[in-house]
Amino acid sequence: MRATDTTSPILLVGPSWVGDMVMAASLVAALRQRFPDRPVDVLAPPAALPIATLIEGVRNAIPLGFGHGQFGLAGRWKIGRSLKSAGHATAIVLPRAFKAAIPPFAARIPERIGYAAEGRSILLTDARSDADRKTARTIDRFVALAGPAGQPPASPRPLLQQPKIDLAALAARFDLDDERPVLGLCPGAEYGPAKQWPAAKFAALARLADEAGYRVRLFGGPKDKAISAEIARLAGVPVDDLSGKTSLIEAAALLGRCDAVVSNDSGLMHVAGALDRPLVVVYGSSSEKMTPPTAPNAEIVSIELSCRPCFKRECPLGTLACLEGIDAQRVFAAVERVIAVARAEAGSSLQP
Repeated sequence: MRATDTTSPILLVGPSWVGDMVMAASLVAALRQRFPDRPVDVLAPPAALPIATLIEGVRNAIPLGFGHGQFGLAGRWKIGRSLKSAGHATAIVLPRAFKAAIPPFAARIPERIGYAAEGRSILLTDARSDADRKTARTIDRFVALAGPAGQPPASPRPLLQQPKIDLAALAARFDLDDERPVLGLCPGAEYGPAKQWPAAKFAALARLADEAGYRVRLFGGPKDKAISAEIARLAGVPVDDLSGKTSLIEAAALLGRCDAVVSNDSGLMHVAGALDRPLVVVYGSSSEKMTPPTAPNAEIVSIELSCRPCFKRECPLGTLACLEGIDAQRVFAAVERVIAVARAEAGSSLQP
């Protein structure tokens, strides 16, 4: 990236996955460290764009009205042309898709940086090798684009700002009781069921938490309503089921007030971690080495099998053994440990 551009804005073409957008906060932090006077604008699909508004240093969050799998050549070109007058001197393209590089090319942004993939190097001025894509942490791959090729800067931890929302009004709207410590559960995984700890396991965890004096709260998007309803039914104890009822920003605000969060490897896991919540993460088909929790107080729960990580959306063996083999008692023990760490750090009891 040209060091001579000291004040011109940077356009970040962001990912469509919520978790990846959280990890992009590390790239924004690295850019701010290197170019403190260069504003950063983020162009991204609506599913992940709200997270960009919580990243310190992002000036504008620009909607890209296309979802997963939509090419939309004419629309992407039109968006790029509309950005031409914004004066961006540099664009960083995080998604590997060819289509993601179209807007900055159409905007004639002089410097266009991204990984070489799908034959799109013709659209980039700095197309970089992505040879480590299957072994490197996603955060490190993102942050590497903030520096010259071969000279990646250190990766700051991704942080999000607490949403500016009236929490009292939000609690009243959903009739939430915070008199007891709150354990947030995030049972969804947009990528697929091979990353989802089964509903019966989450339900058993909810019972253990309720017996120990915690209020259990379920978080997720519209696609998670079915599994959340199943958890609530199987648990047989009071739970606050918020799946599909909140916006992403509202969910982030409430997650940020949980005493601890248990999650699959999902977008909300990364949100909770970037909000510094004590965190327990259950891993199935994905790898804790590539997308680990970045919260300072986090525990990973997984089991070693010859077939994992397979990175599949659905279990190719049909057994889901990597997740079925993790019981609720093990996860709840991890919850108690991260709560104990938080209590020690705060100097006051968080236990019920």
